[in-house]
Amino acid sequence: MAKQNTVFKDAFNRCLKLLAETSTLPSEPELGQMLGVSRTTVRAILSRCEELKLIIWDKRRKIVLRRPEPSDYFPTEETNSLAEIIERSFMRRILAGGAEPGMQINELELAREIGTGTTSVREFLIRFSRFGLIEKRPNSHWVLKGFTREFALELTEVREMFELRSAASFVALPEDHPAWEELKNIEAVHREILADIDNRYKEFSELDERFHLLVHKSSSNRFIIDFYDIIAIVFHYHYQWNKANSRERNARALEEHLSYIAALQSRDPKQVDQACRRHLKSARETLLQSIP
Repeated sequence: MAKQNTVFKDAFNRCLKLLAETSTLPSEPELGQMLGVSRTTVRAILSRCEELKLIIWDKRRKIVLRRPEPSDYFPTEETNSLAEIIERSFMRRILAGGAEPGMQINELELAREIGTGTTSVREFLIRFSRFGLIEKRPNSHWVLKGFTREFALELTEVREMFELRSAASFVALPEDHPAWEELKNIEAVHREILADIDNRYKEFSELDERFHLLVHKSSSNRFIIDFYDIIAIVFHYHYQWNKANSRERNARALEEHLSYIAALQSRDPKQVDQACRRHLKSARETLLQSIP
C-alpha cells in the first residue's frame, strides 16, 4: 500500500462522507468510479470500514452500521486531493531523467502505479494536453513532445506575471496563516540540501516545485494555481534535458530561493519584488539554455 497510501487515505475520507448519507454502499466498480480509484483501493477502503465496524461487508452487500465520527477520518495533513496525487506522480515520471521527445506515457501503467482509476488519469492528461506538450495516441498511449523557444518565452512571461502577483499576496497573509510555518519548513530543507549539496543536489526539483506552489497558492486564484502545473513540469522537465553543471545550477537556485524566502519573511513588498524578479530572471535564462 506504500505507493497508494495517500490515494487510499484521501479516498477513504471521501467514502466516509458517503457513509454519512446512505444506508448501503454501491457495488465495487460503482464505488471505484465515484471515488476515482482502482478496485484494489476500493477493497482496502471497505476492509478498513469493516475493521472500524462502520459497515457489514458480505460479498455484494455493504450495510452501514453507524455514521462516521471525526476520529474515523485520516488527518487532513495526511491526504492530498486525487488531482494533486496524479499531478505529482506524473511530475516524478518526468523528473526521473531520460525523458525526451517521443517518450510514451501509458494511462494504465500510470494509474496502476498511483493506485487510482484510469478515468482520473485520462482526465488529467487531456487537461495537460491543451498546452501541446503531450499528444494522444491509440490504445491509451500518450507521447511526450518538445517545445520551441517561442513557447518557452511565452510561458516565462506568464509565469513572471503570476508569480509577482502571488508573492505580493503572500506578504499580506496574516501572521497566523499556516503558509508561514510551511515556509519555515521549506527554508530548513533548503539549508539541509546546501549543507550536503554534492549528494543531494538532485533533490532540488521537487523542493523547487514545493516552494513555488506555496507562493502561488497564496494568490487564492484558481487560474494561477492551475497554471502552475504546466509551469512546474515544463521548467523541471527541461532542466533534466540539460544536465550540464546541474550541481552548480541547483546550488545557485537554492541560494536564490533563500534570498527570496528571506524577503517574504521581511514582509517588505519592495524586497519581495526585487528578490522574486532576480530569481525569475535566472530561471528564464536556465530554461532557454536548456532548449536544444
